[in-house]
Amino acid sequence: MGQVVVISTGGTIASRWQGSGFAAEARGGDVLATATVPEGVTVRVVDLMSVNSARLTTAHQLTLLRAVREVLADPAVDGIVVTHGTDTLEESAFFLDLHHDDPRPVVFTGAQRPLEAPDGDGPRNLHDALLTASSVRDLGVLVVFNGQVHAARGTVKVQTLDADAFADPSGSRIADVTADGILIHRRPQRPAPLPLPAAVEPLPRVDMVMHHCDGDPLLFNAAVAAGAQGIVLVATGAGNATPEIGAAVEAAVSRGVLVALTTRVPTGPVAEIYTQGGAVDLAAAGAVLTGTLRAGQARIALLSALLSDSDPAGRARALRHTLGAAPAPATADLSAA
Repeated sequence: MGQVVVISTGGTIASRWQGSGFAAEARGGDVLATATVPEGVTVRVVDLMSVNSARLTTAHQLTLLRAVREVLADPAVDGIVVTHGTDTLEESAFFLDLHHDDPRPVVFTGAQRPLEAPDGDGPRNLHDALLTASSVRDLGVLVVFNGQVHAARGTVKVQTLDADAFADPSGSRIADVTADGILIHRRPQRPAPLPLPAAVEPLPRVDMVMHHCDGDPLLFNAAVAAGAQGIVLVATGAGNATPEIGAAVEAAVSRGVLVALTTRVPTGPVAEIYTQGGAVDLAAAGAVLTGTLRAGQARIALLSALLSDSDPAGRARALRHTLGAAPAPATADLSAA
């Protein structure tokens, strides 16, 4: 065990009462003071931002990614903990995971209850995240919550208020935090990391459109008209919509818009089974199926692909790469510090 850097970004774990509701305002040192630091771990705090995570933007996420790279440039750092709001934690964690190229862990955590709540879950989560960040290697970006360690890919918020807030609905957690340390069950599968995105302005617009009974292409076409370079189609079932939406997808793809297909169903992959506007037709129209990634993370995969290349064909290749799951390089010891 050694030095862990805590990057504070706000969220419920840093929230205090504002008279009519809670909002992030506490500094990272205040948050850290609530937790027990594991024996042998030294902690340095970086106050990067203090926002409720529903307000996060791509610019915020790029700032966080670059801050992580800067911290990991110091070989004395053993790992990073990011304290983050739970609303969009799954998006930021996956964004960093797609670009993370270091064996040292980046561990996201937060809280469902505010900073000064008598039954707050933040102190335990932060302790467990510090322990994880100081004692594992080659697992990519992780989410630690309620004594469980999850891979960033596939992990989403599954409870609005309960402390057991995160899970991969289509998979299993990779480790548990125990009295004896981190008990690892499996190694996450990750594609080769994408390079750090170049500074570009304006940042690409990526929208999400959900299909439903009576759904038509109006909102999908509105996203194209608004300048979206990527659209996530949140379809029904295994990835199904209508022939009219299929035609809208084909027209958008022909204009260079990158379209990703996911489902509003909580568990399971999208699959080419049905025609008449189903995933068979949507894939033929140029939509890229996203496996078990749900809407928020499918959008992040699109975003990273758009930031990686300016050519539509290159962007489509990058998107398919982010959706792959090639095994990470083997290491001698998963739990070595």
